[in-house]
Amino acid sequence: MKRFKVTLLAISVVLAILGYHDLRTFFNNPEPLPVTLSELERDGAAREWLRIVDGTLDLEQAINPTGRVETFETGPFFVPVTGQSGSGQIRVVVETWRPEVINTLKEYVLEFDTAEAQQAFLKQNLDAFHPKTEITGMTASWLTSTANRDKLLQLAKEQNMPVGEDVIFISEGKVPGKFRGFFFATIALLGILKFIQLIIRK
Repeated sequence: MKRFKVTLLAISVVLAILGYHDLRTFFNNPEPLPVTLSELERDGAAREWLRIVDGTLDLEQAINPTGRVETFETGPFFVPVTGQSGSGQIRVVVETWRPEVINTLKEYVLEFDTAEAQQAFLKQNLDAFHPKTEITGMTASWLTSTANRDKLLQLAKEQNMPVGEDVIFISEGKVPGKFRGFFFATIALLGILKFIQLIIRK
């Protein structure tokens, strides 16, 4: 019984922490915060949910995080977000599942047998490799997103990409969780009340 009570309390505390994080993120982000790329690079992410209004994706430096061919069918890819110059250290990277990104990279990597053919395709489709676009998503701040950011840093280092340790990693399309936070908090509260009940009965 003692082990059960300890386990119950530990699980409840973990769920309470997860619930608190999700609810705090939800209430702090009623809508995506509009920000320019230069502001984001200069000041960092003021909130978790962002909308970059003037981003340019750099598909030439896109990373396949799994290293598998299947990624070219479903994604995601880690793609640097650059400004007008498109040069210098990479400060912002987006995890994206955009069909047009996946299709462009799939054709570039899988459809040509020589580097010369790939370069010719690249020169003919520069706009597709450097699309100007708005990007909306969540910054890496917890669990899976942070793990993906760590994976990005590892892969960038292996490929000698100019990505700094303070890179801002954004998961495109992700929104603040609402119901999961309330669910975790509710289960945590019930667990703690049950723990208190067991202590009192003893």
